[in-house]
Amino acid sequence: MSLLSLHFGRPSSMIDGWSFFERGELRSTNDAAAGLPAWSAVRADTQSAGRGRHDRVWVSDRGGLWLSAVVPVGPPEQGWGALPLAAGLAMCETLAGMGVGSLRLRWPNDVMLGTRKLAGVLIDQFQPGTAVIGLGLNVRNQPGAVVPALRGQVACLEEFLSPVPSLGELARRILGGVRGVVEVMLENGFAGLVPRVNTWWQAGMCVDIETAEGRTEGVFLGVDPTGRLRVGTPAGEVRHLAAHQVIRLRELIGDSS
Repeated sequence: MSLLSLHFGRPSSMIDGWSFFERGELRSTNDAAAGLPAWSAVRADTQSAGRGRHDRVWVSDRGGLWLSAVVPVGPPEQGWGALPLAAGLAMCETLAGMGVGSLRLRWPNDVMLGTRKLAGVLIDQFQPGTAVIGLGLNVRNQPGAVVPALRGQVACLEEFLSPVPSLGELARRILGGVRGVVEVMLENGFAGLVPRVNTWWQAGMCVDIETAEGRTEGVFLGVDPTGRLRVGTPAGEVRHLAAHQVIRLRELIGDSS
């Protein structure tokens, strides 16, 4: 259990059934939420050690939404390995409901605006029965000013939405979306979300996939009820790939049909 979690004290507020903690700076909101019970959430103004998949650095400068939500989880056979997709769905549906257009998912854990990354998801499981969903959303922050290599690669919400709600209001709305998709999974597994998830891919996207068996190109066809990738091959077959089989997936922008 996180020592920081032990000393959080009372929540800053209760938001639609969530115990909501707000802090100025944390090393990582996911790590801070590690010992909290289900339906707790932590937001920080900045993260000094924000991280993405494979421990990549996630720039968490002031003005962005850095949020972690602790949720109950069911057995793996119900498709809980696809929780990143469910969280991405919640973000897409929430932001689209606020009037943001051109959103799409990029497998396995990114929310895109066209070719630029708007948000990312990181799932950690610190204790049995719960998972921590880390959500990073660029809002008014300037990640390209912090890391010049990100210029042109990331998008911020303020470019596409005016006025932009406060970070607290964005957190409230996104947590509502997260709770909705998690409740569907608790009742029906990931299969209950597949039709909704599969509306958020870029249709006909050509991809280059690296697995332990080698590399292959194909057309991304979405995911199946267990969360496996469906990829159409040049031979006309459909391959099903579990997330753990995929070392890397690269979109071939401009090559989609």
